[in-house]
Amino acid sequence: MRQLVPIPLDEVDLHEVYRSPDALAPVLRLNMVTTVDGAARDERGRSGGLAGEGDREVFRTLRALADGILVGAGTVRVEGYGPHRLRADLARRREADGQPNPAPIVVVSRSLALDLDTPMFTEAVTPTVIVTCEHAPADLRKAAERVARVLVAGERDVDLPRAIAALRGELGLLHLLCEGGPTLNAGLMAAGLVDELCLTLAPKLAGPGQLGIVAGSVPSRRLELASLCEQDGELYARYRLSLG
Repeated sequence: MRQLVPIPLDEVDLHEVYRSPDALAPVLRLNMVTTVDGAARDERGRSGGLAGEGDREVFRTLRALADGILVGAGTVRVEGYGPHRLRADLARRREADGQPNPAPIVVVSRSLALDLDTPMFTEAVTPTVIVTCEHAPADLRKAAERVARVLVAGERDVDLPRAIAALRGELGLLHLLCEGGPTLNAGLMAAGLVDELCLTLAPKLAGPGQLGIVAGSVPSRRLELASLCEQDGELYARYRLSLG
């Protein structure tokens, strides 16, 4: 993979490209993939088939650098999420950074309509975290507490600012990586919680009717291009977000 911005390089170490300059500074990143015409899902309704091996390498690297991997319950179901498993070389680098275990998957679910018998809960080295609200059914919440760490933020809906504060304050998950879906992305952006957008641009056209990376309106944001890499026609951009 080559880097185009900020400095042209024929080969790059993605771990260094995406590493935060301050490991103790709270940061929330979105990592998404989109076609040239803005589709975030393929014809099966999944994002995993849109891009190639370079995108998968970015995906694995961003996970290895994160303290927690945030994802909406709908995306968990559609994409068939499992526990976070580290490739050996990334596990060694993560351990060298003082993080011996994989980052937990953090599922945002208002209803708690989750399959608690899947490997994401039963085989996770680092226990999965569920963020829900007070209005979630008490029996489902009790069942979830047997297989996951459950945080409650908000009454009838998940209060995302409270949720992020709890993940950082109670669990110490300072560096959060969000993998969607579009509704969760919109909520985080609307609340001003997103610091960076890592976006893969796949050289494909999906045609009309496909959902983008954000579902709903969000405040205007100015994007500053921090880095841009390329492999096999795919572009991997990292933007910093600011108001305005």
